[in-house]
Amino acid sequence: MSYCDWGATDELHRAYHDAEWGVPVHDDRTMFEHLSLECLQCGLSWGLMLKKRAIFRECFDGFDFDKIARYDAADVARILATEGMIRSGRKVEAIINNARRACETRDEFGTLCEYFWRFSDGKTILYRGHESGAIPVSNGLSARIGADLKKRGFLYVGAITIYSHLQACGIVCDHDKNCLCRQKIVENYPTVVKNRDREQF
Repeated sequence: MSYCDWGATDELHRAYHDAEWGVPVHDDRTMFEHLSLECLQCGLSWGLMLKKRAIFRECFDGFDFDKIARYDAADVARILATEGMIRSGRKVEAIINNARRACETRDEFGTLCEYFWRFSDGKTILYRGHESGAIPVSNGLSARIGADLKKRGFLYVGAITIYSHLQACGIVCDHDKNCLCRQKIVENYPTVVKNRDREQF
């Protein structure tokens, strides 16, 4: 079975796999959206995140983190009262907190994307063995980035969550060797092949 077979689960998964997952992100709003979706997903299914994505975008101003950073208690109440929204005050408050931390990180590094891409020298990482489906839930890179984000005050940024984020935003390419998406990424973006890095399964 191919690792990328999850992309054929349904139309939402297929569209996400084919058009977004693993495509290198260099837009701050999109980077923050990917990070936020991973935070919101903790303990829930990814399918639910895709189904509720339009609701999340409505609640969080399209993941414009400058706007989210100015949210207050009234906004938390508004979001939690939105029909179809997940009922987790902690996660909503975490997204607001992370928006404020994202503003600080952008101010330090120029862009939020620059912060993340500096960990891979601006190249998409192709880990040896991953193309055959041996995909970890976290590794040394995600642990290092997660620890650094925690020091900066970000929430819901453990090594597993961050590994998923790195996959989503294209810093790590974990598409299967026979997946056309992998071929497109390799042909159109700078990549680097690396050995496994303290992988956890």
